[in-house]
Amino acid sequence: MSRCPHCGTPVEGDEDRYCCNGCELAAAIIRGAGLDRYYLEREALPPRPRPLGRGWDTIPVELDPDGTAHVRLMVDGLRCASCVWVTEHVLGAAPGVREATLSYATGRATLRWDPEKTDLPELAGRIATLGYRPRILGEDGPRDRDLLTRLGVAVFAAANVMLMSVSIYAGWFSSMEERFVVLFQWASLVLATPVALWAAGPFFSGAWSGLRHGVLHMDLPIAIAVTVLYGHGLVVTVIGSGDAYLDSLTMLVALLLAGRVLESGGRRRSAEAAVSLAAGVPASARRHDGDRVESVPSSELEAGDRIDVGAGEELAADGVVETGRGLVRMALVTGEADPVAVGVGSRVVAGTILEEGSVTVLVERAGKDTLLARMADELRVAADRGVRPGVSDRIAPWFTGLTLAVALATFLWWLATSGLGQALTTTVAVLVVACPCALALSRPLAAAAGLGATARRGLLLRSADALLELGEMDLAALDKTGTVTEGEPVIVEADDRVLRIAAGLERYSGHPIARAIVSEAVRRGIPLPQAQDVEEEPGQGISGWVDGARWSLRAGTGGEVLLQAEPGAGEGSAPRADAARGPTGGALHLGDRPREDSRLAVQALRDEGLSVVLLTGDHEAAARRIGEAAGPDEVHARLTPEGKADWIRDRQEAGRKVLFVGDGLNDGPALAVADVGLAMGSGSASSLLVADGVLSSASLLPVASGIRAARACRRAIRGNQIRSIAYNVSAVAAAAAGYINPLVAAVLMPMSSALVIWGASRVERRVDRLEGE
Repeated sequence: MSRCPHCGTPVEGDEDRYCCNGCELAAAIIRGAGLDRYYLEREALPPRPRPLGRGWDTIPVELDPDGTAHVRLMVDGLRCASCVWVTEHVLGAAPGVREATLSYATGRATLRWDPEKTDLPELAGRIATLGYRPRILGEDGPRDRDLLTRLGVAVFAAANVMLMSVSIYAGWFSSMEERFVVLFQWASLVLATPVALWAAGPFFSGAWSGLRHGVLHMDLPIAIAVTVLYGHGLVVTVIGSGDAYLDSLTMLVALLLAGRVLESGGRRRSAEAAVSLAAGVPASARRHDGDRVESVPSSELEAGDRIDVGAGEELAADGVVETGRGLVRMALVTGEADPVAVGVGSRVVAGTILEEGSVTVLVERAGKDTLLARMADELRVAADRGVRPGVSDRIAPWFTGLTLAVALATFLWWLATSGLGQALTTTVAVLVVACPCALALSRPLAAAAGLGATARRGLLLRSADALLELGEMDLAALDKTGTVTEGEPVIVEADDRVLRIAAGLERYSGHPIARAIVSEAVRRGIPLPQAQDVEEEPGQGISGWVDGARWSLRAGTGGEVLLQAEPGAGEGSAPRADAARGPTGGALHLGDRPREDSRLAVQALRDEGLSVVLLTGDHEAAARRIGEAAGPDEVHARLTPEGKADWIRDRQEAGRKVLFVGDGLNDGPALAVADVGLAMGSGSASSLLVADGVLSSASLLPVASGIRAARACRRAIRGNQIRSIAYNVSAVAAAAAGYINPLVAAVLMPMSSALVIWGASRVERRVDRLEGE
């Protein structure tokens, strides 16, 4: 027995015999580029190469002013640092490539090339030939960059103004010359001006929006404090008398912007993951017009067009099969892994995959009219549903109104008793010390820490609201196929002799069943025999000569694949059958295998106090088999997508908080109606649109970790809010009574925010402690 030199698959025959043409081609590319030491330094074997899908020639690329084309890609399947090294060097050796970088940590590649010497399909093909999967990466919008720019301006100004303010305060004891005091005050005013007039813009927008709708928004006292502080600083600087307190202004804005950036970071990571995971939706199609076939964007298809679809391609429109036959994987719609046979007259939908065969489809609905697009629109509406207001949101109007009332009363009292100067100084102290930055920061800072904790454990949540709701769940409903199970057909029972012959026949096939047979043979360490005269009939089966006999492999019933010796095997010109084995056949039993950690994940959810239920559209026997392996409290089979949603609604009406985890388009209604819906990262693109979060790894364990992080976050937020309210009540009372001047208020304000930051920083430690218990 020998092994494939490239991927390590056991094969029969001579040394250095490759298991397939793809591995032989990949090795030739690597050695042709002078990268032989890859095979000596690699730490893990690469996956077996698969063909690159079509449509890469229609993907738009960006052009630099010098004519260089560039694009960013996601590369899946990286196993070790050597994978990155060989991929970068193979891409770099391609004609016209000027830059090829790949990050092992993120899987993102940046390519720049001369479009006159090479193109994107050629470069993507090189990646696929090595065994990795390239796909398009979605980019961020400009909104976060604007917020980061505002934060950068505020932090720069705050740091410098604080240094100059410290110098002025120190100068009180060292008799600093007046000209230097004036210089520092004017420099502080110059730096504080863009902070007040531009960086603080989001707070003014929020305050104005609240006033327009008759709501006392938490941004209102912030906007008033910024206005008063800047006006006070401007007047003091111009007249050259008094303390400007511009350090309080710039620090206030910087801290509040930092809180918003931290919260948006978790949302941005979730959006990036969803965009990159959804990149498999078909972007182009091959339109058939008589003898001419052209590749066009899917958005240009119209009803009445005819499109050609080959094995391994996704359908770009809804329609009817006009010619051809094959097997279509309908997991996007049904959620089940088994392919469905289609032929002339069969209806197919966009987003499904033609696993085998070739068909020509008469388009009935395209673009926004497809089932996929219409379902996506419905899911987007569900995703935009309102969220429950938090404690801070309920307190905010009362706190804001009380703060403004106290500030006004303080101004009027001191104006009547001590004059305008004292009234203005005391009012500024009240606004500074009572500015609700600590209360406003308590939720986003703790939520950002919670979002980061869940992301580091493999769960990407789309918002702080989803994180906080996750901590309230008491019932977990899990989809079966692709969620609790791996979602791919696997061999659950087969004799080694039968499996060996079947693996020889299927060795070069890309069919899902073929992959399952070959993978099981490799797992058992069975060398792959060399088959001859192999003939594959789309939708029917495969046949060929192995060990001197002609065998056929056909689909049976109930998840069986039948291996049979064809009549006359061993006769004629072909070698005779092996007498020891004989030309007798057998059966291979297919099924869906539970994920390795599914039982651990179910137990972890149960340890967190949740009841766990398995929901599936599959038949009773399959559901019961997976249920026994995973160990949920209940198993419910033969549920339609609407049935799953109805089941969840019934539990919600009984007062339960339901978490649902699914992966397919058929899970969309359940994901939408659940209190929190999580989608598997390997699931359909449309399930990601409605889900409150995405599991970035093929595991359910991050769900329990996410619940622990959510509960730790909720405790941190409550603690932060209690500390903030206690601080504000005592500080405002002291400032209104004249015991705190603006200078002391400026010192106390960041201290109150520091308490909130300290509380948020403990979220990660709380999660670690809970996981260690």
